[in-house]
Amino acid sequence: MTARFTIAGLNNGHDKSGFSCGVPALDQYLRTQAGQDIRRHIANCFVAVASGSNAIAGFYTLSAASIALGDLGDDVAKRLPRYPVIPAARIGRLAIDQSHQRQGLGAAMLFDAAERALRSDAAIFAILVDAKDKQAAAFYRHHGFTPFEAAPMTLYLPIATAKKA
Repeated sequence: MTARFTIAGLNNGHDKSGFSCGVPALDQYLRTQAGQDIRRHIANCFVAVASGSNAIAGFYTLSAASIALGDLGDDVAKRLPRYPVIPAARIGRLAIDQSHQRQGLGAAMLFDAAERALRSDAAIFAILVDAKDKQAAAFYRHHGFTPFEAAPMTLYLPIATAKKA
């Protein structure tokens, strides 16, 4: 990554207008829905901006979630309490502007999300993601996420694994 970035919560000082990640639904979400989700306490949105700029280079959302114990598989579930659901954090969206793709910013934002989840006062077992496509799923698998057997486009990373990284 050549530019230095700051990652912070989305606010009115950030310029969303020029953001284009190549997925119209994600571009539209940032421009029209992210602020509403923050105000309604549905999801928090974090943005990366290059030093000296207010233009958004990337963003992700983070919210509370849960995992049905049975979805984890016997090898993982046997080490957990027998609660019907296990607490988690969900990265709902992660997108990088086309001018900053393939420079490591996506991985940096993923790391930032894991750090925020680790610092949370709420206890969580894992971080969840819903991959948009096979390329996104491969990105998450590359970073240690495991797909659910019954839903391979939904992946999780145990927080204990994130802590070690």
